Order: sequence, then structure tokens, then C-alpha cells
Amino acid sequence: MHIINKNSMKRSILLFASALFAFALVSPNAPKASAQKKSYAKKISQPKSDYVVVTKHGVPADGKTDAGGAIQKLIDNNPNRTIYFPDGVYLVSRPINTPADPQKSVQLVLSNYATIKATGEWKEGGAVIKLGAIHKANDINTNGSNYGLYGGIIDGSGFADGVSIDGGRETKIENVSIKHTQIGLHVKSGANSGSSDADINDVNIVGNDKANSIGLLAEGSDNTFTNMRIASVNTGVWIRGGAGNSLRNIHPLYIYHKDQVYETSCGFIVETSNNWFNFCYSDQFATGFKIKGSASVNLTDCFCYWYRGKVPFQTAIKCEGKFNSLAMGIRAIFNQDGSEATLLDAEKGGTGALIHPVAWADKISDKDVSDSYKK
Repeated sequence: MHIINKNSMKRSILLFASALFAFALVSPNAPKASAQKKSYAKKISQPKSDYVVVTKHGVPADGKTDAGGAIQKLIDNNPNRTIYFPDGVYLVSRPINTPADPQKSVQLVLSNYATIKATGEWKEGGAVIKLGAIHKANDINTNGSNYGLYGGIIDGSGFADGVSIDGGRETKIENVSIKHTQIGLHVKSGANSGSSDADINDVNIVGNDKANSIGLLAEGSDNTFTNMRIASVNTGVWIRGGAGNSLRNIHPLYIYHKDQVYETSCGFIVETSNNWFNFCYSDQFATGFKIKGSASVNLTDCFCYWYRGKVPFQTAIKCEGKFNSLAMGIRAIFNQDGSEATLLDAEKGGTGALIHPVAWADKISDKDVSDSYKK
């Protein structure tokens, strides 16, 4: 009987596999497979041929003519379709509303240089784009429920809000620039008992440099916000309602302007418990994180920075009462130049904890209570 040991068997298998690989490289079928890959890549890189292209349906993109009515008509008449906006400027004198009902919903896709811009008196108020604002529904099981906005520029012209999520669930906003708005992005209380379950990724916001300007205003629960840059606002992010919101890599920047008020400026305001912040960065706001009431939040590896020192005060975390939150690895770099620097301004005796905090400052103010919360 001929016995093959394990090492010999392994060598035979490796030789056989090598031969098969070499055959695949020289096989006449190999170029065909490559061509199939190229064909597939070409197909997915040019998806807009199957979209409802607005300019082919008479929607003006000249930056002179009001396109709001024509855009709304296309949305209303094309349920479960992707509405595509080529490069151009689309003026609208009223908000554009999309349906929440998954049997009527649409996906708005804008090319990189397509701009939907508010114009006129803006009598209806609110956002330029209102997602899920009509045909209310709370349905994630029907195809079409996962709708939203992708790409392009939404311009509030200094008086309108940018984008709002008014209804529905699991709405997506991705790769969008929101400019010159009073409220950049407003996520309202959701259809599922307040839960909106929205996913917001790679969104940049520029406010209108007013004292009441807000970058992100969230009132719903269970939303995910990732990779956002916010500037020219007095409040970067305001979590006004809801819980279970996750924020990661959010960077609000305070830019000095005659109509803004540094003393009231804040990177993040949090009014409700059980919200999570990871790698969030307050840049030059008077207060980095303001926690209202007895709210308990989680701050992980968050950062506060001041590039200008000639200001009345610089506060990393401020609480209305006791500190009941968990802050792990928070960093604060103060630029004092005579300014008062505070890592934590709160009452003593709370249930919160500061784990490995770091504060770079010439001198910490007497009202700082961070030592009583360090773990």
C-alpha cells in the first residue's frame, strides 16, 4: 500500500493550484472577463441615463427663472423615481417638498455643481428642500421608504433654511453642501414615536453669519451624523430633543462677524440624555459643549480649540447644574492672552466623570471644577 504523508499532499495541492492560476492567466477567457468588468464599471459610472433629468422636462437651470413649480410637478408626477439635476442654478421661491409615503417617494440627486437656490420673498418660510414633508407615512417595509438627497449645493441666500427632514424614517442625506442658511440642517421629530432614524454623511454647512444661525438642529431620535463641517454660525450643533443620536467627526468653526455674538456662541448644545459624541471638535466658540438641565451625554475623544485669545472667556464644557455626563479623553487647547479659561464649569456633586482630560492653558479659572470630577 502506497501511503502519502500530509506534507506530500500539501505540496501536491499547492502545485495543482499554481497550475490552475497560471492557466487562468493565459486562458482566452481572461480578456473576456476583463471586458466584462470594464463594461460593468462603465454602466455604474453613468447611472443618470435612467433618471428623470429635470432639464429634459422643461425645468430652467439658468439662475434667472423660478423653477420651483416645475420641480414640484416632476416630483409629484414621478413616484419611485430618481430625480436628477444637471449642473446649473435652479431658483425656487418656495420650499421643494418630497413625499414620505414610500409608494410616492423620490430620490433627489444633484450633480456636483447643481445649485438649488432660494429666491424671492420666501413667504412659506422653512427649508429650501423639505424631505418627507408631504404624504406622511411611517413605513420601512415597502420599497421606496429609504429616500433622500444626494450631492449638489443647497443655497438659502441668507434668509431660508437649507434642508429639513419633516417626516418618514431612514431618510438619507449625503455629499451635500448647504450654504448661506439660518438653519443649515433641521431634523424634526420622526414618524416613529419621535424616532427619525436619519443617516447624514459628508455634509458641509455654511450659515448666514447671524446671531440666530444654527448649523445642525436635531429634534428627532436615533439619527447618525458623520463627517460634517460647519462654519459661519453662532451655534454649531443643537440637540434640542430626542435620544440615541450618534455624532462622529463633526467640526463647527466660529468665524467672527459683526452680526454674531461671541459670548453666546457654542459649538454643541445638548438638551437631552443618551446622545453620543465621538471625535467632535469645537473650534473658537465661546463654549465648546453646553449641557442643559440634568442631561447625561457621552463625549469620547472630543476637542475644543481657540485660535484667538482676545475674548472674554473660553469654556470647554458648561453645565446648567451638576455634571452628570461621561467625558473620556477630552482635550482643550486654550489661547488665553488674558482670557479666562475653564475646562468644566458646573456645580459639584454630580454623577459624571472626566477620564484622562487634558487642558493646555497658562492658568485655569477659579470656577473650574474639573478636579472634582476626574477619575
